[in-house]
Amino acid sequence: MSLKPSNGGATAVGMLLCFTLALGACGADDAVDTAAESLAETDTEDVPEFKEMGGAQSVTSFFITSVGTGSGGDLGGLAGADAHCQALAAAEYAGDHTWRAYLSTVASDDQPAVNARDRIGNGPWYNAEGLLIAANIEALHGGDNRINKEKAATERLNPVNGVGDTPNRHDILTGSRADGTAFDGDDEYSCGNWTSSDAGRAQVGHHDRMGQGDGAGSRTSAHVTRGCSQQDLESTGGAGLFYCFAID
Repeated sequence: MSLKPSNGGATAVGMLLCFTLALGACGADDAVDTAAESLAETDTEDVPEFKEMGGAQSVTSFFITSVGTGSGGDLGGLAGADAHCQALAAAEYAGDHTWRAYLSTVASDDQPAVNARDRIGNGPWYNAEGLLIAANIEALHGGDNRINKEKAATERLNPVNGVGDTPNRHDILTGSRADGTAFDGDDEYSCGNWTSSDAGRAQVGHHDRMGQGDGAGSRTSAHVTRGCSQQDLESTGGAGLFYCFAID
């Protein structure tokens, strides 16, 4: 049997080559963008809404810290915040993941700015009950995330509101804009890049998407705090809590 292509086969190959070259001359970038968007939509649709327990790793890959560090906006920098996430997760049998705090920092003399969205992996992320929070980084910062009063729970699966002496507690430290990026310029929105419990202020989001004023419904960028002390954070409805995401 001959494996030599027929003239029809050669013609088909030639047409395909011409079509490929044409793409390069008229809209290849658009074609790639369209394909990428289609793939992203498919990936999102294929992510299950619920993750069964009993797998190779804990189902928990997202939570809000049940407690802060106790030092207001001084979290020990990003490294200290990450360690806090890791310790809380380990106490609830989710320490088999690598955890990162969803926090941005502004640029300093010797360090570039850090975007919270660039620290947390690609998803998907599930709460301690195995319920989907977001399928990927785009969904997390778009309209297809499930961060709300019911699903955005602590590592213990407890609600954040109505705990302790602040019944309307919903301020979550982020230091970020709505899209998860750091602020520009000299403005300080991260309590000295998470090392100050006195001077400065911090940008917070509302995990329950509730409140008054512009941006009150943003889970990442609702308003700034009055200061960086524990008392300052509590006075506006917070407790020094922050989001934790597993990167694996």
